[in-house]
Amino acid sequence: MGDSRFSSESGYGPQRSGAGTITRVRLENFMCHSSLQIELGEWVNFITGQNGSGKSAILTALCIAFGCRAKGTQRAATLKDFIKTGCSYAMVEVELKNQGEDAFKPEIFGASIIIERRITESTSTTVLKDHQGKRVASRKQELLELIDHFNIDVENPCVIMSQDKSREFLHSGNDKDKFKFFFKATLLQQVNDLLQSIYNHLNKGDALVLELEATIKPTEKELSELQRKIRNMEHVEEITQDLQRLKKKLAWSWVYDVDRQLKEQTLKIEKLKDRIPRCQAKIDSRHSILESLRDCFMKKKAEIAVMVEKTSEVRRRKDELQQSISLATKEKLELEGELVRNTSYMQKMVNRVKGLEQQVHDIQEQHVRNTQAEESEIEAKLKELQCEIDAANITLSRMKEEDSALSEKLSKEKNEIRRISDEIEDYDKKCREIRSEIRELQQHQTNKVTAFGGDRVISLLRAIERHHHKFKSPPIGPIGSHVTLVNGETWAPAVEQAIGRLLNAFIVTDHKDALLLRGCAREANYNHLQIIIYDFSRPRLSLPHHLLPHTKHPTTLSVLQSDNPTVINVLVDMGSAERQVLVRDYDVGKAVAFEQRISNLKEVYTLDGHKMSYNRSHCMLKVLYTLAFVEAEVEHWFLAVWEGQSTRKLSSGKSYRELFDRFSRGSVQTILPLNRRLRTGRLCGSYDEKIKDLERAALHVQEEAQQCRKRKRDSEERHQDLQQHQQNVKRRCFSAERNQMSKELAFQDVKNSFAADAGPPSASAVDEISQEISNIQEEIQEKEIILEKLQFSMNEAEAKVEDLKLSFQSLCESAKEEVDTFEAAEKELMEIEKNLQTSESEKAHYEDVMRTRVVGAIKEAESQYRELELLRQDSCRKASVICPESEIEALGGWDGSTPEQLSAQVNRLNQRLKHESHQYSESIEDLRMLYEEKERKILRKQKTYQAFREKVRACREALDSRWGKFQRNATLLKRQLTWQFNGHLGKKGISGKININYEEKTLSIEVKMPQDASSSNVRDTRGLSGGERSFSTLCFALALHEMTEAPFRAMDEFDVFMDAISRKISLDTLVDFALAQGSQWIFITPHDVSLVKQGERIKKQQMAAPRP
Repeated sequence: MGDSRFSSESGYGPQRSGAGTITRVRLENFMCHSSLQIELGEWVNFITGQNGSGKSAILTALCIAFGCRAKGTQRAATLKDFIKTGCSYAMVEVELKNQGEDAFKPEIFGASIIIERRITESTSTTVLKDHQGKRVASRKQELLELIDHFNIDVENPCVIMSQDKSREFLHSGNDKDKFKFFFKATLLQQVNDLLQSIYNHLNKGDALVLELEATIKPTEKELSELQRKIRNMEHVEEITQDLQRLKKKLAWSWVYDVDRQLKEQTLKIEKLKDRIPRCQAKIDSRHSILESLRDCFMKKKAEIAVMVEKTSEVRRRKDELQQSISLATKEKLELEGELVRNTSYMQKMVNRVKGLEQQVHDIQEQHVRNTQAEESEIEAKLKELQCEIDAANITLSRMKEEDSALSEKLSKEKNEIRRISDEIEDYDKKCREIRSEIRELQQHQTNKVTAFGGDRVISLLRAIERHHHKFKSPPIGPIGSHVTLVNGETWAPAVEQAIGRLLNAFIVTDHKDALLLRGCAREANYNHLQIIIYDFSRPRLSLPHHLLPHTKHPTTLSVLQSDNPTVINVLVDMGSAERQVLVRDYDVGKAVAFEQRISNLKEVYTLDGHKMSYNRSHCMLKVLYTLAFVEAEVEHWFLAVWEGQSTRKLSSGKSYRELFDRFSRGSVQTILPLNRRLRTGRLCGSYDEKIKDLERAALHVQEEAQQCRKRKRDSEERHQDLQQHQQNVKRRCFSAERNQMSKELAFQDVKNSFAADAGPPSASAVDEISQEISNIQEEIQEKEIILEKLQFSMNEAEAKVEDLKLSFQSLCESAKEEVDTFEAAEKELMEIEKNLQTSESEKAHYEDVMRTRVVGAIKEAESQYRELELLRQDSCRKASVICPESEIEALGGWDGSTPEQLSAQVNRLNQRLKHESHQYSESIEDLRMLYEEKERKILRKQKTYQAFREKVRACREALDSRWGKFQRNATLLKRQLTWQFNGHLGKKGISGKININYEEKTLSIEVKMPQDASSSNVRDTRGLSGGERSFSTLCFALALHEMTEAPFRAMDEFDVFMDAISRKISLDTLVDFALAQGSQWIFITPHDVSLVKQGERIKKQQMAAPRP
């Protein structure tokens, strides 16, 4: 890591803009430097330091920054060799001054330009930044444009003279090396190479024109061959003309043939029209018959309607009687079935009584045969089994209680595991949310615009840039990127809560621009973009004091700042930012919103997300929570109202009826939970602290999740142990149940065997059977009474059916005459209807004959006539295309030949023409067109090649002229160099001469020392001492510097071989020259520069000593 110590003193010199001068150089992991920053003055800069301190690395870094290749620096073979050992990259950053009339694109870069070149093991990139450090360009073309604008050529030794170039030039006695230095420094070498390459291109152009002219000769031979073919084909044209005349007659013969068909079709239409009156007379006669039948049909139908009215009552009574008979018969059948069922049931009860009486008799006999001894033995055995059963029941109940307790513990452990799992899921979800917010903030940190729409807004801005020429005025947006907070980031959460919906919006000046912006949004896949139309020409709104809220607390508008007045106007007009008051906590906000009754107050926002608003009709306190929570609560409330559960509780403990009352009553405050998921920070100036807070929160959440996972593992282990214990208990419980069941079965077997074999029946059993017999006998008596009632009801039903049948028969006999009359009238009506249908069919037949055979035939004939007319028009149009009809009349008119006859003649002529011209595949017209086309091509090529030759000649003349100017300029530069060289030598009392031979490419320096003034001896620099030779060479270099232009120049170790006096004179000469010449100069030397005169335009810096 290198350090720099600076010293500067007062001085005077000319004033200039300094555009293109270097103000700062920063190196990172470059060569021997881990981190170095050098601030340079605009005039003369001396950098000193011990060998190995990294002085020369600064010039190498300048060469690399301005696009020089690694080999061009003569310090490394590849760029990655410049990376400091142990590092993965190197970075060079050069800052140029960009002020004054010579500034490069000041509207884009500003007052300074930063060139940053980053080198890695595999790649290297160059980036141009503006004065704020924002990236402007990254292509090499922009860097070349900048270098060309400032005339910076780092490969020119007069711009940057490195150690190697200093040794090669200042201390080399080779004349050819000095010539190369002079030739390259004065850009003569570049111009010479360019002119030589132009000479080579012109020679290649001459050869190419000769080759192109040689390609025309084969085409000229083809032209002569085509001309011969054309003469042989001319005699075929006579046959072709005869064929054309026949084709014209054939075309018009189709027209005349259609005229003949039109005459025939006209006669056919007239005959068909004569049949219409006869057919119409038959239709009229059938129509009169049909009208009379219809009148008779209507009269008969009226008579039947009257009969129907008379017989409708009879029919109704008949239907009623039939229905009554059906119901009575059904009731009779039901009674018969019920009687049969009761009779059968009573017989079964009688049989049951007999069986019970026999069972009583058998029991009494069995009781006499049983003995008393067997009964006492079985009772003792039963008591022993009962004791074993009681013990087994006690054991089984104890095990079931233990199993129930274990099940309850398992359920608690399972609930605990589920609760811990939910906590872990909540922590993981919270951690993911925090990580997502960190990623968003990191993205916003890279590009602040992404905070107001994400990557979609970047795509939208690029689309707007592509279509910017279509907009009347460029859209403004997103609004969030055009506003900043005035007093830090204290009010950022409240401001985002107040105008958050407007931060992503864009502003346009009219509806047309809004449609264009909507199209750009679709192109960028940015749906639901909020677009605000506002007049850009309106000045910033001036808000009177009496229209603002009278409070000491700030408003949203007062804490925001924007350089664009349209943005401020939109926040006022669309967001009411001037009427939104910001407070720090809930209690202050409640007092401001509801107790102080401040005029012109619309809303109050707190730092923790509360929103409070006051309305004169009623006051409402809104504490906004997440949108999802509010929608869920409202949906539950509507379901509760629908189900009638208006007293269901919310998660906050309030009933839905209370919530509804709070929203509906006038002066009641409404409280909703806070918005815990609200993300803020889009208006922050720096995201580092917020990212660190979120990372700490994420770490804390992860630790809580780890603790939950540990508790979950412990609970799962306890749950597994309880499950194993419960399985053991269940197995023992199952064994106890089997034992208890076996005891009960043994007890039941002994008891059954005692009841069946040894035990005499008790008196209670006989009494029970006797009681059952008595009950059955009582039921039999009740059933006999029911059977008598059913028999009586069935007799009544039979009598009712008979009465209804008699009534129905008498009704049918009385209505028989009326029914017969009605049936006869119906038969007459059917006969009339049949005749009516026959007449209608006959009329329809004649109408169909009229429609199809007469009118249809006429329409078809007329349609054919129209088709023939269209065919004649089409044939006439086609024939007119071939030739007019007057031409046919001129040829003798139509001789009555049919189209078929004329077609046969055309075919014969075609065969003859084919026979005559079969030896040539092309027609004479094609040959003539081909001949003319080739002739045009040859003429065009001849003119083109002649134009090429003229252009080459003009280029050669211009090149010769430029070569002459180049030689004259080279001669002038040689003289100018000698004059300026003598001028610098004269400051030490020395005179000299520079001899330049352009043919041999040599440059020699001759000087005449003061001690040789009395003689005419002129010595070569090789005969001088080291200091004299270095000074003379330095004068030569300064003379070259005066002949070149560059915003800055750098020289490294230019005084290494000078003695103290020569160094003093050389340094003074260099400083005076640098201050007079006006460029920025950077001198690097390992020697002490305390002898250099002081001045405010002379800056001295000393590099830190190298680390051992």
